[in-house]
Amino acid sequence: MTGRGRPGESAARTFEALPPAKGSRAPFAESWWGRAWLRSLEESSLDSGRLSRGRTYARGGAVGPVTVAPGSAAAPVQGSRRTPYRSTVQVEQLTDQQWDRLLDMIAERAANIAALLDGEMPAGLADDAAAAGVPLLPGPRDLDPECSCPDWGYPCKHAAALCYQVARLLDRAPFVLLLLRGRGEQELMDELGRRNTTRASAEAAVSATTTGADPYGSPAPTGDPAALAFASRAELPPLPSPPSLPDRAGRGPALVDSAVPEPGVDPAALELLAVDAAVRAHHLLAGALGTRHADTAPPVPLTEWQDAVRLAATHPTPEVFARIAANCGRTPRELAAATRAWRHGGAASLDVLNSSWTPPASRLERDREALRADWADGRPPRLRSWRNRWTVEGRDAQLRLGRDGLWYPYTKDQGTWWPAGPPDADPAVVLTALLET
Repeated sequence: MTGRGRPGESAARTFEALPPAKGSRAPFAESWWGRAWLRSLEESSLDSGRLSRGRTYARGGAVGPVTVAPGSAAAPVQGSRRTPYRSTVQVEQLTDQQWDRLLDMIAERAANIAALLDGEMPAGLADDAAAAGVPLLPGPRDLDPECSCPDWGYPCKHAAALCYQVARLLDRAPFVLLLLRGRGEQELMDELGRRNTTRASAEAAVSATTTGADPYGSPAPTGDPAALAFASRAELPPLPSPPSLPDRAGRGPALVDSAVPEPGVDPAALELLAVDAAVRAHHLLAGALGTRHADTAPPVPLTEWQDAVRLAATHPTPEVFARIAANCGRTPRELAAATRAWRHGGAASLDVLNSSWTPPASRLERDREALRADWADGRPPRLRSWRNRWTVEGRDAQLRLGRDGLWYPYTKDQGTWWPAGPPDADPAVVLTALLET
């Protein structure tokens, strides 16, 4: 199928707005491919508060008609304002070479086509496709949500609501997933029919060759036509597809019991550094293979303290924790708070823990107004303001505004403020999740 163009707008399908879902705990997806879509969404975001608001929006019928096209899904989503926002989620399309491999796998078995026609994704097809380098199901970094709202989050609650609604559509028709990956239902069925015809003709020709008959009534060809193809240099084959991302980083070499170390060499520490290098390399490779790689700036070099906290957060063992705390001159309690902050937002979250600053008054006033407008149960709780910190009166709960424009939740325990969850640009999302814990 080399040389084929991408499907046009005629492949797009618009699904009517789904009715509000009954029950607040009913799953959005019951099929395994629908759950894989949700897993991709939820693993790509540390923001449980925003996802919770997105689920509420989707269950309440805030998502309008969903238009699914090759590589994207879009819908109007009603927020707190009168005019709905326009939310989209982009999905990377398969290449023509990947479609060739996938369609061959489907056409190999009649049961695959029958399952698709019955509204089922063939069992084992996703695993076979992944082994062949065809990412049929989306991974944690394959969804790219966007929205016309002013929320800076990734994803915002409106785009999250759209993603949850798409999961309900996937339950109803697996062809929605195939359309998101680049091909419409009619085009797929036509192509599968053509491949079945070609396969049947080839099998008939092989059978006739073994029996000495010519199924077409024409003389047997002479010579070696393959030689012409190998001799031609006019058309070179396309470059192979990029390698698929491994599920996890490798463990690295085992050094502790391999030999007697030289004086001053710590095999356990070297093993840890090797594992850490593999984890970081896996992270960088994931970014390089992502669709947004060209727009991503190189990471800012970490300070010694930031890298120590990152190491403790990435490898949370008692030995690593005690060693880093001792070498950095920090108490275990200080390192524990820093490690928790890092897990919720990296270097930006660590800065929120360690320092305070004075944001512009216009920014604080705008966020106070947004908090009042978005609060679900009337007036929000009273807040005491100091610099970049809002403390809830009568509760051991606090919001801190980071220099990255996000609000970070904190709770007090034994006189110490601790990071309590992921950040969000919307203070209502953070405060709601914080007060529900």
